[in-house]
Amino acid sequence: MTVNNNNAAAAQKTANATSESFQLQVQTLWNDSVAWLGSHWLQILIAVGIATAIVLLLHVLRRWGMKLCEHSTGPAGWGTILGRAVAKTGNFFIVMVAAKLVSGYANPPEMLGKTIDFLFTLAAVFQAALWARELILGAIEKRTESENYHGEALLSALGLIRLLVTFALFAIALVVVLDNLGVNVTGLVAGLGVGGIAIGLAAQGIFADLFAALAIIFDRPFRRGDSIAYDQTKGTIEAIGLKSTRIRAFTGEERIIANKQLLDKEIQNASMRDHIRIALPIGIAYETPPDKLERIPAMLREIVEGAGAHVARASYNAFGASSVDLVLEFDLPGNDWDTAHATRDRVMIEILRKFAAEKITIPYPTQTAFTAAPDGTLIYPYPDVQPVVSVGQENGAT
Repeated sequence: MTVNNNNAAAAQKTANATSESFQLQVQTLWNDSVAWLGSHWLQILIAVGIATAIVLLLHVLRRWGMKLCEHSTGPAGWGTILGRAVAKTGNFFIVMVAAKLVSGYANPPEMLGKTIDFLFTLAAVFQAALWARELILGAIEKRTESENYHGEALLSALGLIRLLVTFALFAIALVVVLDNLGVNVTGLVAGLGVGGIAIGLAAQGIFADLFAALAIIFDRPFRRGDSIAYDQTKGTIEAIGLKSTRIRAFTGEERIIANKQLLDKEIQNASMRDHIRIALPIGIAYETPPDKLERIPAMLREIVEGAGAHVARASYNAFGASSVDLVLEFDLPGNDWDTAHATRDRVMIEILRKFAAEKITIPYPTQTAFTAAPDGTLIYPYPDVQPVVSVGQENGAT
């Protein structure tokens, strides 16, 4: 019981000493300020006038930033983002900037000067955090608008990003302020680090997909409306959300895949094609004379170029089981598959017309089995076809 009473008494004594020290500092600041006002009144008036002009100038700059935001139309540009950041300038920061700039001229007392320095540091640190937040979020919004990303999920993602950015920046600002006050922030920084690690481990799946969504926004492997293919899936991007991307497959169903899992795959973006290549394998009958075989690649080139395409290859490939195999490949600029399919159809029809006129045969896959006579000669597998005789002819012959 005696120990508890001693602890309480010691605590009370410490509190009283702290209160007395604070009162003494306040009294000293007041006395020094009164003496300073009496001896430096002219410098103080001049400093107040200069500070007022600085405050008005900073208010004009802030008003300019507000007007820049109001007059902006369409996707936000860097000017609008800068104006939005300037418009977030606080009155406390403006006043403290003016006070800091003129304090040296007015030669204030040491304690008053330290107070102005501390308040200016406090205002500057948190104002810098506000500006940084607006610039970072403005850059993200600018990218999402310019790349045509929309949807409630993306708005939720931006809301979460705003929360995370705000928390991170103001946590850093708080640490800087406490460090300027002489507080040992090592434990605080360690605590924030451990807390951040714990939160990251608890929600690592969500954060992984969130950062994957940010990677999609900034790296732009695809965007909404693009036709992509990965694994065995082909479809059109319908929405890029906070955790997943929705893809409308060409067969009609909607496929949903986590952002991180999607970025881990090889993605083929068909919408970013600069040309479409069509390949047509063609088989030519072995009975075709060699001189005609020699002229066929030139025929194919003429047909393809007449359809407005560029020939990439028109040459023989191999001796097949039933034909001499030829490969025709041609390119069409752009990524319009409707045009490519229509061009391919025209080329195929023209090839058939040209081959019919030149009596060039594209054979069916065939296989013939021969038997051998005792003397080694090959026997055709089908008997000679007998002429068809009608019933009337048979009766007349009888």
